[in-house]
Amino acid sequence: MEYPLPLLMQWLSDYTLPFVRISSMIMIMAGLGAQSVPSRVKLALSVVVTVAVAPAIPQTQFTNLFSFAMVLVVLHELIIGVAIGFASVLLLNTFIVAGQILAMQTGLGFASVVDPANGLSVPAVGQFYLILATLLFFVFNGHLMMINMVIYSFQTWPIDGSWWVTDNYWLIANWGSWMFATALALSLAPLTAMLVINLSFGIMTRAAPQMNIFSVGFAFTLVAGLTIIWATMGNFIIQYEFQWLKMTELMCNLIGCTV
Repeated sequence: MEYPLPLLMQWLSDYTLPFVRISSMIMIMAGLGAQSVPSRVKLALSVVVTVAVAPAIPQTQFTNLFSFAMVLVVLHELIIGVAIGFASVLLLNTFIVAGQILAMQTGLGFASVVDPANGLSVPAVGQFYLILATLLFFVFNGHLMMINMVIYSFQTWPIDGSWWVTDNYWLIANWGSWMFATALALSLAPLTAMLVINLSFGIMTRAAPQMNIFSVGFAFTLVAGLTIIWATMGNFIIQYEFQWLKMTELMCNLIGCTV
């Protein structure tokens, strides 16, 4: 049995180039893209997904694998995969920012832990919100939706050497405003409650100057901060659902599908 060179090049491109897009998405996406997940596991998952979906996606139009144009096509596939995975990272970072805001305003920022996903030291409240958001991400089948999105992207953005429009890059940058807006909305109720508590201590200090506000107020602020975070936990699900819809809309706009 003979295998002509054009057939071999077509076969290699049908598996190699989709693998680049899929693996770049898995390497950076929320949950699976964390540093705590071994790189071999990510690589194995990328290979399994590529082999499973390669027969179902459109045939690759670019087959000149040994050329400088191949470098540009690989770079383009990396950009698409990273952009899709980065949308889920922005979703989780929304709640990390909200936790950091609450930790600094309630005095809980002194309790810091190492974030295994990013390898950075973050307040314990931010890490708590990150764990909740990650669990909800898997509960909402976010990992399956991400794989579906990257597979559907081969229908709307086939591998033919064409490039993204510049508006897609602006969509990713502009979506960062939703991240900070949602983080502020999530922490607004606790911040307002803490403002009332601090004003109350200010009035008490004026009425009784002999009271040591630092020894009494700091401990009370910590307890009040934990209580307020627990009392406003129901707002977490509401804001997560809102941000989830915004993330889905962003990915659909990036790959050119309908919500």
